[in-house]
Amino acid sequence: MADTAAKAVLQGGPEELPARIVPIETPGSDLKIPFRNGYEHFRATGRQQDTAEGALPVYEWWERTELPG
Repeated sequence: MADTAAKAVLQGGPEELPARIVPIETPGSDLKIPFRNGYEHFRATGRQQDTAEGALPVYEWWERTELPG
């Protein structure tokens, strides 16, 4: 089985995000995913989801920030 401690499942946000399973540095901390001249922000939910990579923590989208310019 893969190392599941360092990945999370993303729920919500833009449908066009290139990946829904992403690496995480600090479990439980908010995630900031670069996407189309900005960032999509995700927060830990305390839930897990079964995936092909094992049970992973679920992070839900909560906001987007735009980069200036």
